[in-house]
Amino acid sequence: MEPAKFQFAIDRGGTFTDVFARCPGGKVRVLKLLSEDPANYRDAPTEGIRRILQEECGEPVPRDSPIATSRIEWIRMGTTVATNALLERKGERMALLITRGFKDLLHIGNQSRPKIFDLEIVMPEVLYEEVIEVDERVVLQQAGCQLPKSDVLEVGTGSTGERVEVWRRVDLAQLEDQLRGVLARGIRSLAVVLLHSYTWSQHEQQVGQLARTLGFLQVSLSSEVMPMIRAVPRGYTACADAYLTPCIRSYVTGFCAGFQRTLKDVQVLFMQSDGGLTPMSKFNGSRAILSGPAGGVVGYAVTTHADGGTEPVIGFDMGGTSTDVSRYAGEFEHVFEATTAGITIQAPQLDINTVAAGGGSMLSFRSGLFVVGPDSAGAHPGPTCYRKGGPLTVTDANLCLGRLLPDYFPKIFGATEDQPLWREGALRGFQKMADQVNDFLSSQSQRDRDKGPRQSQMTLEEVALGFIRVANESMCRPIRALTQAKGHDTSRHVLACFGGAGGQHACAIARSLGMKTVFIHRFGGVLSAYGLALADVVHESQEPCSAMYGAASFPLLDQRITALEEQCVDALLTQGFHRSQIGTEAFLHMRYEQTDCALMCSASGHPARQDTDSSRHGDFRAAFTSRYLKEFGFVIPDRPIMVDDIRVRGCGRSGISSHQHSTRPNVCSPNVETVKCYFDDGYLDTAVYLLEELSRDHTIAGPAIIIDKNSTILIEPDCTAAITEHGNVRITVGKGKVRAVGSELNTVQLSIFSHRFMSIAEQMGRILQRTAISTNIKERLDFSCALFGQDGGLVSNAPHIPVHLGAMQETVQFQMRHLGTELKENDVILSNHPSAGGSHLPDLTVITPVFRKGVARPVFFVANRGHHADIGGTTPGSMPPHSKSLQEEGAVFISFKLVKDGVFQEEAVTQALMAPAQVPGSSGTRNLHDNLSDLRAQVAANQKGIQLVNELIDEYGLEVVQAYMAHIQVNAEISVKEMLREFARRRGQSVGQLEVCAEDFMDDGTPIRLRVNIDQAQGSAVFDFTDTGPEVYGNCNAPRAITLSALIYCLRCMVGQEIPLNQGCLAPVRVVLPKGSILDPAAEAAVVGGNVLTSQRIVDVIFKAFRVCAASQGCMNNVTFGNECVGYYETVAGGSGAGPHWEGRGGVHTHMTNTRITDPEILEKRYPVVLKRFELKPGSGGKGRQQGGAGVIRELLFRERVVLSVLSERRAFRPYGLDGGEAGEAGLNLLIRQDGRSINLGAKTSVAVSPGDTFQLQTPGGGGWGAPGDGMGQREVPSKCVPESRRPQAGFVERGSVFEYRQLQESV
Repeated sequence: MEPAKFQFAIDRGGTFTDVFARCPGGKVRVLKLLSEDPANYRDAPTEGIRRILQEECGEPVPRDSPIATSRIEWIRMGTTVATNALLERKGERMALLITRGFKDLLHIGNQSRPKIFDLEIVMPEVLYEEVIEVDERVVLQQAGCQLPKSDVLEVGTGSTGERVEVWRRVDLAQLEDQLRGVLARGIRSLAVVLLHSYTWSQHEQQVGQLARTLGFLQVSLSSEVMPMIRAVPRGYTACADAYLTPCIRSYVTGFCAGFQRTLKDVQVLFMQSDGGLTPMSKFNGSRAILSGPAGGVVGYAVTTHADGGTEPVIGFDMGGTSTDVSRYAGEFEHVFEATTAGITIQAPQLDINTVAAGGGSMLSFRSGLFVVGPDSAGAHPGPTCYRKGGPLTVTDANLCLGRLLPDYFPKIFGATEDQPLWREGALRGFQKMADQVNDFLSSQSQRDRDKGPRQSQMTLEEVALGFIRVANESMCRPIRALTQAKGHDTSRHVLACFGGAGGQHACAIARSLGMKTVFIHRFGGVLSAYGLALADVVHESQEPCSAMYGAASFPLLDQRITALEEQCVDALLTQGFHRSQIGTEAFLHMRYEQTDCALMCSASGHPARQDTDSSRHGDFRAAFTSRYLKEFGFVIPDRPIMVDDIRVRGCGRSGISSHQHSTRPNVCSPNVETVKCYFDDGYLDTAVYLLEELSRDHTIAGPAIIIDKNSTILIEPDCTAAITEHGNVRITVGKGKVRAVGSELNTVQLSIFSHRFMSIAEQMGRILQRTAISTNIKERLDFSCALFGQDGGLVSNAPHIPVHLGAMQETVQFQMRHLGTELKENDVILSNHPSAGGSHLPDLTVITPVFRKGVARPVFFVANRGHHADIGGTTPGSMPPHSKSLQEEGAVFISFKLVKDGVFQEEAVTQALMAPAQVPGSSGTRNLHDNLSDLRAQVAANQKGIQLVNELIDEYGLEVVQAYMAHIQVNAEISVKEMLREFARRRGQSVGQLEVCAEDFMDDGTPIRLRVNIDQAQGSAVFDFTDTGPEVYGNCNAPRAITLSALIYCLRCMVGQEIPLNQGCLAPVRVVLPKGSILDPAAEAAVVGGNVLTSQRIVDVIFKAFRVCAASQGCMNNVTFGNECVGYYETVAGGSGAGPHWEGRGGVHTHMTNTRITDPEILEKRYPVVLKRFELKPGSGGKGRQQGGAGVIRELLFRERVVLSVLSERRAFRPYGLDGGEAGEAGLNLLIRQDGRSINLGAKTSVAVSPGDTFQLQTPGGGGWGAPGDGMGQREVPSKCVPESRRPQAGFVERGSVFEYRQLQESV
């Protein structure tokens, strides 16, 4: 149906604003203009509408007068206003109101750091300026609570059905005085976050009413913004809403002011993060973060399927700074918690994964590796070819290779913005880059003259193409991760490409992923705007729940779903929709009891059953178990299913039809010219076509280039493009010519193999996480997977858990020595013993040797190490604080054949896991079922690794794969050697010697002493721990593997850039560990504290020797409590050490751990405690020119009798300062009895506590750097040791489920 009035869909991006317009009669107009051009117009969307109205109506529309709206039917917009305000921290001034005792809760967050190898811990600043602690407290009622009831002021039922106790009511009089002070300081926006308000919102409502009465213009109550359990993400969401909503309101007001009657007669809708439109009056900050890219997802989802496609689709939106990747398979894929710019938002959001490669991604050659991104040239200065002094980028590489044609680009470049793209400048830049690459190759050839043929010199075209291939591989990794995370086959997807830069890479990426089809819509250059025109209007209603899914809860669930459906329908009816246009879909947020892995499930496809085992809105149990099986490979049949939230999504269907047939004549249009374009076979004649001149059913064989107004599409050799009946481009991707790769080093191939090896380890991890059953492995992701060469040397390891780095190599090589020829095909080895390369006993390592036909010995190994929650021993959790021997810590495996001749040895491994029960005072494993399930998952993960490496060998040959396993190790060796040479040079200049030393002490007085001798010429070092104290009668002994892990971690931090973390890191290093010392104890010594405590002290000593930074808290603060019914374990953050140019961060985990902490509301819901305080300890960081980070105070009030165990350090010896900086405060463990008596528990203890007792944990602060008031002082830090997070990345912000998964992996 043709429109009678103008319809506008506008995507206001960071650089460009795209306008898609349907004119009366059906004519389509597309317009692209700069988002910011103050010299010519005030607002880009308004200007776009003005131009089209003026041109189509033939009447002047003055710029300085409000635009008449009589000819406009509707306006739809997506905008980056909220995202930019969040990124640039330019939102509304605001204050946070939070429950007393938790003023620093959102500063601490989940206590993990974002980049584990950055010594300067850079985290986005909080959004609020001030904090007011509200004197109120609500707790959940617990059946077993033994606290006196006299302190309970009120008992009620929350919205989830949970019983709630009010311990303190809001002191409104005191709060009013504080709020008036905030108003007086000019703050008009508030976020209110009170504990347990997701179910008991009364206190927040009281606070909100008072604040609005006083005159606050924006009051965001967390219970209204997103009523979901977990105070920290709900608090971030409320803050984002208070911070961003005024900005959005201001923008909307300004936009409306450009039209007559401020657009009151026009339907104006804005795109939300969930892919649905909403009226501008309801558009708010917490749901606006993905407003811009969401339109593109809707666009490719609708158009790809509308043009005859039925296959699942990967959306590939490649822009200047980064690339957005998403997936569509008949329904939108949402996440309900995601982090942008350090702020976690709890709200439905499309799962759009932003990865670090775009047209503006900068190119560099480092230590033999081609590196693409993550830094971006941005719009200013932009790539070299923009003529503004910018760096070489992916865009420059495409230009050099003839894949971008300057004649078809507007002349908008250079200082005067009237010049064409500068191909000569890009060629000049790549010639310099080629010279750098060839100098490196020459130096390697000189060094390795006796090692056979080396790589020949590279031309500038080969270098440019090399960078393109590396960029493509870097984008393939997250696409594999996105699909395989949920059990999907990547190759069975269509690649839907849009955005300005994607068309040049689509064929190559599809080919690498095994995809057969690429789809590019004719509006691909403005698809985000077009998607807005296709989108539905959405209204969502959601409320929390705390019910077990079953017949008893069906009446409640049905009632609440019906009520929420009515809310959605009513809201859409008021917007003018007819009831026939409205559809609703109900979701339940479901999880197995005692797990945290919740899935938002619709019953679509699972109709209600006639029996009593189904809600009348559908069989949600079947929907949940079906999806759980698909994503994780198993279900838990006897485990109850919990419902955490009820959600209804209402859609008003009003989008235009995507079936708009091409009007182009069906004639064969000739190519406009033929150019030379560079591919693997050199320069090839490449035909150039204009998309607007191509008719439906036209086919084009590659190589060819199709030019659109807003993008360039490269059809590679062995690919064929066809124009569909709707005028879109569908490319069939052939296999292409197989490139011959030899075993000699090729730097481009080295970079690609680096990605492929890491991808194998990552995919192994995905299988392990999907098929494991325990919380530790499935949800906390406390595991790592690795690939090893034929000598047992580490090749790749993922994720980079510091305490696992390099440690598994010791285990693999021990098995090679120990078993020799007993290593057989179809055998799998289980090991955890410290003398066999283990760290501590709960970390079980599963190793599979891999054989190839005709080769007698293993050609490579795969292995993984996972933390099992219990393997027996004297205490639950297998981490006893007072163990004196290894046998007290659980089951021991030195070289156990878990699989023999292909058969899983269940009976034998069960006996071994139960064996600790034979030790007096000990028990066998307390969770055999999870142990066996996780061990099977570990075997399955290894099988995936074997499959992937065999595919790599089939593709390249065994000799080549093994050669590149060695090459990648040499590359890591080169990086470490360069760092050691640089440090030696600087140290030699300032001190005149090439030896450094340091010592520090454990709390029992045991010294750890280190002397490092550096050979500057060789770039090698000896790390000598001679004179370190003897093995201790306790559990702080550290196996050799722990020291090696700590050393690799330190070397990586000091290198200061991404390098392959493998065996090569330790190749330039010799480590001397005195036998019988705390760092090389006897085989039977207890070691559980060495893994979590001594490892931190080793790091402190290494960094002290190199004078890199002051000491961080040097402890993990391990706290365990439990009784016969429940058990809980946590590690707690402290202060990080200051450095020569940075201050320490407070309330964060450091160095060898990065564990997230349980949210306060989850803690109090599941365990018999009340969290009274969790805040920074002021003044605990060491004073200095750069201040050390503060420790924290954490108070737990016990509601039942439990046994409390603490395993900690830095209670006697304080974290050192450097260069005149003072030490941080030591930690303190206090037990405050119910009668008020305070008892110092010491660093390591186990004690029975009673209801009403409080444990107060004070964690250490970080050391300071430099005497206060001093000048800059002496700096001996390697110059490369600049944290990656301090380097500007020109607006690139990684996000999405793949990013969240990696962050979670590195938070253990």
